[in-house]
Amino acid sequence: MILLNIFETTLPLTNPVLKFLLILVIILFAPIILNKIKIPHLLGLIIAGAVIGPNGINLIQRDSSIILSGTAGLLYIMFLAGLEIDLADFKKNSKKSVVFGLFTFIIPMILGTIAGYYVLEFTLPTSVLLASMFASHTLIAYPLISKMGVSKNKAVNITVGGTMITDTLALLVLAVIVGMNTGEVNTEFWLKLSISILIFGLIVMLIFPIIGRWFFKRFDDNVSQYIFVLVMVFLGAVLAELAGIEAIIGAFLAGLALNRLIPQTSPLMNRIEFVGNAIFIPFFLIGVGMLIDYQVFFKDLETIKVAAVMIIVATTAKFLAAWITQKTFKFSVDERRLIFGLSNAQAAATLAAVLVGYNIIIGQTDSGEPIRLLNESILNGTILMILFTCTIASFVAQKGAKNIALAESEEESKDQKEIDEKILIPISNIDTTDELINLGITIKSKKNKKGLFALSIVDNNSKESSADKRAQKILSKAAITASATDNSITGLLRYDLNIVNGITSVVKEHKITDLILGLHVKKGISDSFLGNLTEGILTKCSTTTLIYKPAQPFATIKRHIIIVPQNAEKEIGFPFWIIKVWNIARNSGAKLLFYATEGTLKVIHKIQSQHPIECEYEEFNDWEDFLILARDFQKNDNLIIILSRKDKPSYQNKMAKIPSYLNKYFKDTSYILIYPLQEGITDTSKIDLKNPTFIEPLERLDEIGKTIAKIFK
Repeated sequence: MILLNIFETTLPLTNPVLKFLLILVIILFAPIILNKIKIPHLLGLIIAGAVIGPNGINLIQRDSSIILSGTAGLLYIMFLAGLEIDLADFKKNSKKSVVFGLFTFIIPMILGTIAGYYVLEFTLPTSVLLASMFASHTLIAYPLISKMGVSKNKAVNITVGGTMITDTLALLVLAVIVGMNTGEVNTEFWLKLSISILIFGLIVMLIFPIIGRWFFKRFDDNVSQYIFVLVMVFLGAVLAELAGIEAIIGAFLAGLALNRLIPQTSPLMNRIEFVGNAIFIPFFLIGVGMLIDYQVFFKDLETIKVAAVMIIVATTAKFLAAWITQKTFKFSVDERRLIFGLSNAQAAATLAAVLVGYNIIIGQTDSGEPIRLLNESILNGTILMILFTCTIASFVAQKGAKNIALAESEEESKDQKEIDEKILIPISNIDTTDELINLGITIKSKKNKKGLFALSIVDNNSKESSADKRAQKILSKAAITASATDNSITGLLRYDLNIVNGITSVVKEHKITDLILGLHVKKGISDSFLGNLTEGILTKCSTTTLIYKPAQPFATIKRHIIIVPQNAEKEIGFPFWIIKVWNIARNSGAKLLFYATEGTLKVIHKIQSQHPIECEYEEFNDWEDFLILARDFQKNDNLIIILSRKDKPSYQNKMAKIPSYLNKYFKDTSYILIYPLQEGITDTSKIDLKNPTFIEPLERLDEIGKTIAKIFK
């Protein structure tokens, strides 16, 4: 009897266990099988949905559960697009996004209206509504591009921004056409729509970040943080619908609002991407496939004619928009492929528009049949258009992304040597382990795959039997934190006479380039720590040394204030610490504010012009004014102070008072003290700025290192 309940003999399946198993099998095997024959896996999921759906072999109905999961998947795609976007590039390219958004809206509107009115002989309102369906598009190919690691490309950035513009305009056209047919388009309509959209935008972009920062500062539970993110996504979607626009706009803006609070290298970002790519997005693609009805091909010639015109016009219009954008901004052919692949796929907004138009009855025939704003031929043609445009978009986007990814990897492979960067993080307090490891992951070069080390030191003289177990526990915690971000960390357990000897020995043995030391949140910089630092580690270790006191989660920092001493750019270690600061900005999205002398600011500005991040500059010459400067510090600021060893070019006498200032006036502020690599410290005494041995490691770190190397050359 139990077996009969499980193995049903009728279709469609109703047993939820069987249905879920079938969908998971499809999600698992579709990419594996289709990758072998060079077909994009997302297209495979759409095809699988068509096969098992109500218009295929009818294994599964497109019921409320599929629609719910699919809707979540679509919102997830748009949310990820907003979350992963480089905000500095997004702001820099905002005008280009507007230009592309207008191109990809106006061209389909013109061609679609002409084709609908003159070729298909529809009424003008029907033709305009049909054209708006061509103008909108869905970022179906975004997960594929993100998976290939080119989601930060400027062409992707511009396309994502343009998508918001064209989808919003297309949905406004839908609202106007519907309003005209129901007699609701008047001054009150436009006033109400404008005010509601403005209020919605202000709530999401201003209040969401405040709520997010408050939550992340108080709750560090992994599950709670992830559920909170989902709540914000759907809240943004609901607010968008209340404002009279599509839910996908709300999801995208929610991603933008939380962008700075969820760093690209954080465990939370890893979980968001994992769950979305494993469950929600595949459900959406399978749900899209279930809409496809192959029987439409055999219904009548009118449906075939309408579908053919829709497919040709939609594809041609989107290609023209991508081509004109490429020529306007001098993009490469592969970047044009990315733009076209992302903007050609029709799904969510198109389907919403056709269903609304289909349900609007504008009259009756002599026989009493309803005359619809969008007839059944358009409805069936839309289903075919979704199939064809998603197929074309998948192949084109895959080709463009693959070529760009290969070009980037070939450029990287020109240097056969391994990355020199090795970051050591001594840990002794389990409460600060997560923050120290996350800082290490944030500052490291993206090419550095095996250069993270966690060190726990056990005193040789200790008679405490639990010391060894405690050290192992802390190292295990560090490994878990790193693995949550898809990074590996090498755990080192060392027995030594004291901590300073242990650290300096490991630095020499493993050729460590960067050292991260943690301070207790409440104690700050103690006299003993300062003594060990200045007389021990800094005199014996030729490393860039960062001393970090985390007063709040690193992801909740809104702005990093960097105070740089005079002549810092003349120090041998300047390029190495500046790369770390740049990585903080790139991986966290937080703004940088540099205080430095005019000469130093010129060098930093030159780097920023070639590798844009969001930063500001203030001239600062006298360290006597440090406390006056502190009056401008705000809540959620992180202070980064570049210090120096005594008798070095960038040393200032006032630096000796910085630790006491921090303990007295900055107890509740996060800060990082950076002691750069300097000449005269053990093996760095022979290093010269003009020596190629200095330039070469920089060029191998990342693109910023190459730029700095050129500046110094």
